[in-house]
Amino acid sequence: MRCFLAVEIPQAQKATVVAGLAKLKAKLPAARWVRPEGLHITLKFLGEQQESQVALFLQALAEHVASVPPEVKVSLHGGGFFPNAARARVAWLGGAAPGLETWAEASEEAAGVIGVARESRPFSLHVTLARLQRPWPEGACQRFLQEVGSWQLAPFLAREVVLFESTLSPGGAVYTQRARLPVGKP
Repeated sequence: MRCFLAVEIPQAQKATVVAGLAKLKAKLPAARWVRPEGLHITLKFLGEQQESQVALFLQALAEHVASVPPEVKVSLHGGGFFPNAARARVAWLGGAAPGLETWAEASEEAAGVIGVARESRPFSLHVTLARLQRPWPEGACQRFLQEVGSWQLAPFLAREVVLFESTLSPGGAVYTQRARLPVGKP
């Protein structure tokens, strides 16, 4: 299965993002916009794995997340582009969550147990909003940043991680929850 580990975004915050995107889409060039059920904060992409490897990963993950902060306050705000605004391929919502990097590090350690390579870049909190077929003009990028920067999302507490299976389809990836793990010591 193709899978990844993530932090879910609560429904209230998703609703704010969905409402913001509804207004924003009409003002911007074409893109493949993420569906509401696809909004999440990825901690670690595992790629294609056998069921047995996923079980080993979850076992290792349970050990590694036992020592991280049991909850992290997540504030979503601002936006940006990967790799950058001049060559934008992905438009995202950013934020801050002090302590979430320790969750990402725990997931990296657990993924190493099943042979998944470490990310070469440091963890960057982001919620993918759109994948661009071609980079947008500068004015469209500025409009995106201005609009997303005006969204008012209430902070939330993250207390668990979720393993998702990702099934690719012509209409976009479909995510299925496979496991939920609380973090910190019980």
